[in-house]
Amino acid sequence: MHKILINFKFNNLLIKEYGNWYLLLREKQLTLGSLVLIEKSFKTRYSEISRESFSELAIIVKEIECVLKKLFSYDKINYLMLMMADNEVHYHIIPRYSQKKCWDGIYFMDTGWPKLVDFTSSNLIDESSLLKLKTIIINNLGE
Repeated sequence: MHKILINFKFNNLLIKEYGNWYLLLREKQLTLGSLVLIEKSFKTRYSEISRESFSELAIIVKEIECVLKKLFSYDKINYLMLMMADNEVHYHIIPRYSQKKCWDGIYFMDTGWPKLVDFTSSNLIDESSLLKLKTIIINNLGE
């Protein structure tokens, strides 16, 4: 298994496999519903991914935005392609919230709002709630 998949806990947090991408729930929930989208060819330059990957990205983005808006009513959404610690093409998808959100009895803060996402602060969520969050997103994708 590729290192980036191990780093993002692929076996436990995969939400959906697309033709050219993997969508995973982020273990570290920077905000409620934080995801990571990893391109399957594991290229280290964005310009090297296939046309098919670029085309499919448009479909995936619409699906993600629809489900996250429906489930959590985010205020904005950020797509961050940092490729520093993990060099392969991937996006951190971070829903943004102007106020704290409560889900499953857990309060989530967006400590960076209204500025950049704060990668030094994540919301504490136990594994059971994390897997429940994954399941609810899976069950609402593609509706």
